[in-house]
Amino acid sequence: MTQRKPKFILASSLIGLAALTLAACNKPPVMVQEPAPSITLGTQVDDAVITSGVKSALLGDEAIKSFDLQVETRKGTVQLSGFVDNQAQIDQAIAVTRSVAGVTEVENGVTLKGTPSTVGTKIDDASVTGRVKTALLADPDIKSFDISVVTFKGEVQLTGFVNNQGQIDQASKLAGVAEGATSVKNELKVKQ
Repeated sequence: MTQRKPKFILASSLIGLAALTLAACNKPPVMVQEPAPSITLGTQVDDAVITSGVKSALLGDEAIKSFDLQVETRKGTVQLSGFVDNQAQIDQAIAVTRSVAGVTEVENGVTLKGTPSTVGTKIDDASVTGRVKTALLADPDIKSFDISVVTFKGEVQLTGFVNNQGQIDQASKLAGVAEGATSVKNELKVKQ
């Protein structure tokens, strides 16, 4: 009787293993997300300091309406995006950004507003921005905290740094189908 017990346990274990293997075959493939190129904690802190410095400098400049600008930094490269009234504000924003310690490069994604928007359009744009941000947060394959979203008259601007081209494409797709979005200007970059 004692000799049957080990055979029974072994047979039961093999049947259980086979059942688990077959069950795993019916599951969809797991998407493996490529890790972003690593940066040190020091670089992350430096980038945060640079972003804060740029935002402060833009706020302190009378010629720039910095509340209409977004700032993202990765390894000293600063991305500016948003909407301003004239080319002089874009030029000034770039000059102010370059003057901040630690900035190695400035990527300009700032767009001219054109005709002034109405209060209704501003509310609609805020709703579109909210819808896009919600869609990005809901997508498990996108690190949406690294993406800035700004909308003006239905045009959605996406800026920031993500892990791969697939995330750029998916973010653009999600922004494009958001209710109220008329176009998407995708300035996302793959982390280097």
